[in-house]
Amino acid sequence: MRPPLRYYVLDRGDQLSVDLAEQFHTLAAQHHFVMDAESPNIVISIGGDGTMLHAFHTFIDRISDIAFVGVHTGHLGFYSDWKADELPELVELMSNSLLSEDIPPRIVKYPLLELTIHKKSGTTSHIALNEFTLKGVDGTLVAQIDINDQLFEMFRGDGICISTPSGSTAYNKSLGGAMVHPTIEALQIAEIASINNRIYRTMGSPLLLPKHHHSDIYSRKDQRLLLTVDHKNFTIDDLISVSCQVSKQKISFARYRPYPFWNRVRSAFLEE
Repeated sequence: MRPPLRYYVLDRGDQLSVDLAEQFHTLAAQHHFVMDAESPNIVISIGGDGTMLHAFHTFIDRISDIAFVGVHTGHLGFYSDWKADELPELVELMSNSLLSEDIPPRIVKYPLLELTIHKKSGTTSHIALNEFTLKGVDGTLVAQIDINDQLFEMFRGDGICISTPSGSTAYNKSLGGAMVHPTIEALQIAEIASINNRIYRTMGSPLLLPKHHHSDIYSRKDQRLLLTVDHKNFTIDDLISVSCQVSKQKISFARYRPYPFWNRVRSAFLEE
């Protein structure tokens, strides 16, 4: 038998999610799981994809030691394997995986995006699960985009979105980007309302960069910018550049039953 499962639950805060969190605690106690807010093995996200993003960033410093499980209570839960009425089945499968070495959960790992933000006031680093966006606050964003230290284009428009494969189904999709299977370690660059005329030219279509490539975005005028990393927003007026690449770290999800990626896509976007 394996050591007791250490878990933590993060819920969205609405009444249904709070009630489900309490139900999970009750079921977990019956199976001798240990609630551990500091060093859990499994983090249960109860809510929607925004809740999963919050859970991810809450435990970002321990991301290599944790697997996530999503319970869906919203309108669209792309990271969620489980519905509100399936908690007993989930807990039973979690318990069974502890009792037998023959039925461990399948751990799937998704690529992440690593950002280094260079400002006149200092340098910070971030990891994104879904995407990073850069937008002009007061007008057109003017930025130079380099790929592998070579000038690629001068961008003028509303903004730039750089997404992970799992994030390719989020904001990136609404920008006309491709949906990318998360086993493909890549980042995707998509333009947000670029300006294209006789004077200004951009590629105008999304780009996929493999994990051994990187992109640098340089601010090319004095401008106030909104920088977003998943659900976290930063307004800055002294940006020098942002360096983007596929992170060496990955997020882990514990799969206690099969749920193929393309089934998620069909369920999220095609089924009524």
